[in-house]
Amino acid sequence: MKYFEGIGRRKRSTARVRIFAGDKTSTINNKPIDEFFGGKENVDNIVNKPLIVTGLDKKFFFTAKVNGGGITGQLGAVRLGLARAIYGMDSELKSTLRKEHLVTRDPREVERKKYHHVKARKKPQFSKR
Repeated sequence: MKYFEGIGRRKRSTARVRIFAGDKTSTINNKPIDEFFGGKENVDNIVNKPLIVTGLDKKFFFTAKVNGGGITGQLGAVRLGLARAIYGMDSELKSTLRKEHLVTRDPREVERKKYHHVKARKKPQFSKR
């Protein structure tokens, strides 16, 4: 079966997404989307947004392998990987995806904790006496 692949990353998560022609259910780590992300609301709308925006939601389905990070990072990684797979398949759809801000990787990462600090920037309370 022919497929197109896209790799998405967000925070510490990485997703390898393959898009196929057909109308099967999309899966993430061999589980349906709702089951994989548990009780999180609007998961279908977030993950499938690249397919919905381009009008391919009834014609294509995807499988994704995700590892690392938490739920939010994994959602963003799958969405970016799906968008990259779509414009890998048809480069004319890239402008449509870009208008919806689905093409650019979110560069925000957690700042590391420094020594002698409580957190990344928070310092211990200063006592004059």
